[in-house]
Amino acid sequence: MNEWLLALLLAAAPAGGCPPLLDVAMPGLLDGKPQSLCQWRGKVLLVVNTASQCGYTPQYAGLERLWRRYRDRGLVVLGFPSNDFGGQEPGSNAEIARFCQVNYGVSFPMFEKSAVAGDSANPVFARLAQATGSRPRWNFHKYLVDRAGAKAIAFDSGVGPEDPKLVAAIERLLAETIAR
Repeated sequence: MNEWLLALLLAAAPAGGCPPLLDVAMPGLLDGKPQSLCQWRGKVLLVVNTASQCGYTPQYAGLERLWRRYRDRGLVVLGFPSNDFGGQEPGSNAEIARFCQVNYGVSFPMFEKSAVAGDSANPVFARLAQATGSRPRWNFHKYLVDRAGAKAIAFDSGVGPEDPKLVAAIERLLAETIAR
């Protein structure tokens, strides 16, 4: 992104304000309490819609490895369980949390089950789909959001968490700094 465009987008938000892509609170998976995505302003976000009974479910392991590998450099993986595709996330929030912890040791932030596609998509996925022109067509669709919360890149479900294309994009965004 051009530096002047990034500066313009940052200037559009009040000082210390939240970029529009992140200006939303969603209920956490474990406690249902709203968590503002603004708390991760200045971080690179990997936002993923997840499901426990999908052929792509083993991607949880790769997402956890990415989180552990890059979190100290500023990557935050955010999981959004959804039952939108093939009814592959039928469990309750408690069941989903237990499944993720027991089977994959998931420690990255997860949110309550919600819609991620169509007119009923939660605000996070609605904004990311609009920003990228790419809506999830299946489970484990990924959005990579830059540190400014201004630019997002979409990766379809077939691009695994440790795919060289995704890892290169993460490393590139982690190397960028926010112009102030």
